[in-house]
Amino acid sequence: MAHLRPLDPNFPIERQLGIDTSPAVLVNVFTLDKTDEQSFLQVWQDDAAFMKRQPGFIATQLHRAIGDSPTYLNYAVWESTAHFRAAFTHPEFRSKIAAYPSSAVASPHLFEKVAVPGICVA
Repeated sequence: MAHLRPLDPNFPIERQLGIDTSPAVLVNVFTLDKTDEQSFLQVWQDDAAFMKRQPGFIATQLHRAIGDSPTYLNYAVWESTAHFRAAFTHPEFRSKIAAYPSSAVASPHLFEKVAVPGICVA
């Protein structure tokens, strides 16, 4: 089972789910034992396939840390936090968390785009 460790302990994912914004970007950092990488990838693929079928899902991308670090970063774009909240709290998704290797620690956090003049748009 994956353990949840907030990226920001003062504002865990459960609190973020109550804020409505659109669009929403999920960033989730996973740490795990190197020996669990293959099982992690299989479970993540199953989770991603479930999320992809949910209303409001736009895209996701998984990244692996370079070198010998068994650390992964996933980001997913959703139409809104309401859509993500419905998928994240769905009983089928919640039951999938138990399939993650016991060494897996997930640190999910929601973000919104920021406009910086001359650099990027929100």
